[in-house]
Amino acid sequence: MILTKHFTLEEMIFSEYAVRNNIDNKPSQEIINALRDTCIKVIEPLRIAIGKPIRITSGYRSKELNKAISGGSKTSQHCLGQAVDMQVNGVATEDLFQKIIELKLPYDQIIQEFDSWVHCSYRENPRGEKLRATKIKGKTVYEKLYGELGRNK
Repeated sequence: MILTKHFTLEEMIFSEYAVRNNIDNKPSQEIINALRDTCIKVIEPLRIAIGKPIRITSGYRSKELNKAISGGSKTSQHCLGQAVDMQVNGVATEDLFQKIIELKLPYDQIIQEFDSWVHCSYRENPRGEKLRATKIKGKTVYEKLYGELGRNK
């Protein structure tokens, strides 16, 4: 099912972990609508602006899948179809993060995670929250970022 010009439902719900562990990751129509909104409002405009394919590393996660994934948040927007984790070949994670901010896309939350991927979510009345995730002594620490370009320094 096509959600937007560059994104399909299949890529938004695919999970290698779910396949390997026989976990059902089929979304409801409400979730499909939320995934479509996330693509239309944030991910598709980003794809057009950068002119390169975006690799979705994690999109929708059923509650069962989210629980099974180590560290899956109980309040994850992935479970609502409102969030994706992404990478772009040839684009540094920090540059992708900054591009989302620069474009003033209506994201709810973006997180530059461990210099490896960007988490981006969308919902009605978005918070515009910017975070950076790092590991300190084995624990994930989230730093809230301020300012127009999401830099505290």
